[in-house]
Amino acid sequence: MIEPLRIWKDVYLVGDSEISHPYDCCVYLVDAGDLVLIDSGAGRSFDKLVANIERLEFDPSKLKAVLVTHAHIDHIGALHLFQQDYGIQVIAHELDADAIEDGRGTAAEAYGVSYTPCRVDVRIQGSGESLSFGRHELKVIHIPGHTPGSIAAYIDIDNKRVLFGQDVHGPYLPNWGADRAQAKLSLQRLIELKADILCEGHFGIYQPASEVEGYIQGYIDSL
Repeated sequence: MIEPLRIWKDVYLVGDSEISHPYDCCVYLVDAGDLVLIDSGAGRSFDKLVANIERLEFDPSKLKAVLVTHAHIDHIGALHLFQQDYGIQVIAHELDADAIEDGRGTAAEAYGVSYTPCRVDVRIQGSGESLSFGRHELKVIHIPGHTPGSIAAYIDIDNKRVLFGQDVHGPYLPNWGADRAQAKLSLQRLIELKADILCEGHFGIYQPASEVEGYIQGYIDSL
């Protein structure tokens, strides 16, 4: 049985297409004392995500926030449930926040699922913002290309940089809000962060740093 797992120190994988639901992106958890999720899956796996958090011996009542990497359904579908049941803050870039709040442009129709809009509590503006949660700080960068408001975040823990790079692989489809020229520049920015571990949006974990760079460079070369 595939189960949630610890990636490095206070960073965990609690959801993906195998451990929560086939439609889900990779859902990551950061334990900062307060608990922070990176994305929320497509919406059909809320109970499973909560169970996976508990399986790792964390208390879901300590969930503080969900950082949304972009406003596609496979990343935002359960936001309203986490907000409703645990009072979490939803944090997203301002350029994708309207889609989260009104449901337009989420690509939900491609998955054949419905989306329940929810409130965005914190709208990130620009790039380079730092978010403090307990003992950790998440640094957020704006990486337009997959969607206008796509973001990545990274955290430095015990001399390792963990990058939540979201959907490095794309797809870069204009009708889903993509811009290939912007994507190429954004992916280069991710390489420049020199991450030791990449937590990708759908294809799991890449390490060490040489593998992270090679993976991202492959998609730059394909654009």
